[in-house]
Amino acid sequence: MMERMRTMARLALGAVLALVPSSATAAIPAEPLAYDVAAAGSPAPVGTRNATATLSSIRVIRELAVPHWLPPGEFAWDAEAAAVPGRTIVVVNIRARVLSVYRDGVEIGRSSLIYGADNKPTPTGSFPILQKRADHWSNLYDAPMPHMLRLTWDGVALHGSPTLEEALATRGCVGLPVEFARLLFDQVRVGDRVVIWDGVTSA
Repeated sequence: MMERMRTMARLALGAVLALVPSSATAAIPAEPLAYDVAAAGSPAPVGTRNATATLSSIRVIRELAVPHWLPPGEFAWDAEAAAVPGRTIVVVNIRARVLSVYRDGVEIGRSSLIYGADNKPTPTGSFPILQKRADHWSNLYDAPMPHMLRLTWDGVALHGSPTLEEALATRGCVGLPVEFARLLFDQVRVGDRVVIWDGVTSA
């Protein structure tokens, strides 16, 4: 029970552990790229599950040594850890505006993000990746969604976004720095799980 609470606290606060390989590096794209382009106006996603319950089953062994909160457009990636095969899970913390990628409990990447506006919020829950498209184009908004990872058939996805600022929001998607979205795209497979939660732990 205590271990579960410690894991939840680390995820909630985006804390970092000291046990990180020296190859872990932070990167800021030269030009932050993005705007949103998911499918707005479509019905709300169905079949989502309790994100907090799913989080309690995630085992975290090691996190990246990122010494500060990641502002828009910034990310960290450990290429050495990413090269090790294993089970991959992606965790999105809406409140902290951070996405973490874990490979068998080891955090291999962490990124800032933008998420859905109040009138089109990003849904919380546990989602399998349904589809991957490196060069996807939104036919609804006539705009690019590079390195798109589809989470619902009604328009919610993780994808690269050409502009990333604190004041920006998406239409339900999770927008990421384009270079990070490319790295993530290369590491996950259809069927891998993405857990999106509001960042609030229950008492």
